[in-house]
Amino acid sequence: MDLPIIFVIDDDHQVLRAITRDLKTHYRETYRILSTASAKEALDSLLELKNKGEVVALFLSDQRMPEMEGVEFLCRAQSFFPEAKRVLLTAYADTDAAIRAINDVKLDYYLTKPWDPPEEKLYPVLTDLLEDWNGNYRPAFKGIKVIGYPYSPKSHEIKEFLSGNLVPYQWIDANTDEAKQLTKLNSIEPKSMPAVIYDDGTIQCTPTIIEVASRIGLNPNVKNELYDVVIIGAGPAGLAASVYGSSEGLKTLLVERKAPGGQAGTSSRIENYLGFPNGLSGADLTRRAITQSTRFGTDFISPQGVKEIKTQGNYKMLVLDDDTEIKTKAVVITTGVDYRQLTTPGIEKFTGAGIYYGAAMTEAASCKDKEVYIVGGGNSAGQAAMYLSKFAKNVYILIRKESLAATMSSYLIDQINGQSNIQLLPYSEITEARGDERLGELDIQNLQTKEVRTVNADALYIFIGSKPYTDWLCGDIIVNDRGFVETGRDLNMCPDFEKTWKNKRDPYLLETSCPGIFAAGDVRAGAMNRVASAVGEGSMAISFVHKYLAEV
Repeated sequence: MDLPIIFVIDDDHQVLRAITRDLKTHYRETYRILSTASAKEALDSLLELKNKGEVVALFLSDQRMPEMEGVEFLCRAQSFFPEAKRVLLTAYADTDAAIRAINDVKLDYYLTKPWDPPEEKLYPVLTDLLEDWNGNYRPAFKGIKVIGYPYSPKSHEIKEFLSGNLVPYQWIDANTDEAKQLTKLNSIEPKSMPAVIYDDGTIQCTPTIIEVASRIGLNPNVKNELYDVVIIGAGPAGLAASVYGSSEGLKTLLVERKAPGGQAGTSSRIENYLGFPNGLSGADLTRRAITQSTRFGTDFISPQGVKEIKTQGNYKMLVLDDDTEIKTKAVVITTGVDYRQLTTPGIEKFTGAGIYYGAAMTEAASCKDKEVYIVGGGNSAGQAAMYLSKFAKNVYILIRKESLAATMSSYLIDQINGQSNIQLLPYSEITEARGDERLGELDIQNLQTKEVRTVNADALYIFIGSKPYTDWLCGDIIVNDRGFVETGRDLNMCPDFEKTWKNKRDPYLLETSCPGIFAAGDVRAGAMNRVASAVGEGSMAISFVHKYLAEV
């Protein structure tokens, strides 16, 4: 961690060197000593230090300076670091001003020049003040800060992006004193929020996701003109494919339109994944996989989507959302699934403002002591309910069926039954969502009695099944009536297969109706919809890529 700062200001360079030398001699192990001869320069640097998350423990300022008096400087510095101790360095003739400053700016102490010997006249005083400061000191967060209003869709989008890409950040509610201080110091208007303050102190107001991505080091540019394999989608299947592709010597590119991990990456706890008896979070699994993949040499670009695949002889041309074109020999589609949208009146209006698809981990802290509802009966809904129950006053799971037995793993059902603040509401569905600027109420209908009741709701999380992300695929890649990609032997039963397949051999097990284009994970028709099976299919897809590359 960076050390707290002792900040020294004196326009007399000889005095400044002497006091700085003495301070470094005694405090260099526990404090960082910054010094300047200019009060204005010091004030200019305080805003940067504040934005970067630095902390000043003590100001030591000379009284007689040409740009401004020391008392005035300490008064203005107080707005940046109000908890810092303030010490005035004075000549004997200035003691009256120092005494007045004790009341005017809550001066903590004044020292008269000279302070020799420092062991008697300097260190005991400063050490006592610093020990008092340390008693109340709590280290500030070092890293990206996001300032915004709760239940703001734009704030939610930025938080989801940062957390999905495993970037640590601090969320600061715009209504708190800390946020008001930062916005005032940086002249940030309410209409300009959310604001992102980066660890170098720079600020972006209402940034786009692409702008945030460029600042946190994600690479939206393609490094190589020709790849052996491009993997589209960085869920468990895509990550596994990238690890095996790169580790086996293929020039590999992984493209992700949102954040790595897919739906699994948002899971608070995966407890049935082989080799982790205590379970692991989706974020932890994603972090491990991304690290492993990049270590083997995978190129990774995000956020960037693919909007078209074109064939050019034995090569495939991928067109990205920004119209960049990538040439590759083979493609593995691992775009997974999205949560289906709930079309109930009011849902769209409050999406991102109290209503969320997934996102349980990102918004959980805002649910402290609140009434939270979950729609869905699958494992994702159950994991979200268990995680949210740590924060919320009550969590209600709404399902249309009688029980969770047919849709949720038994270990999760047992955990839910043992959690006192989780309640299952069977035979239930939402008929309307209402509120002002955010969700406030839900109308819930009992499907058996047709009775509708209105409840207060602070948040609603939706997990209602999956819709494959395949709308962008060209017509040559056959999908079933639900939009899932057909592969392998199942293609023989598709009426259009003979029109699209122009190869003497049969398709490989995970190959689509276009030779050299494979599909793995939840996007594939007949997939098992489990993390382990997705990882297995992603790994297996690379073995078929090798076979295909040997042909061309």
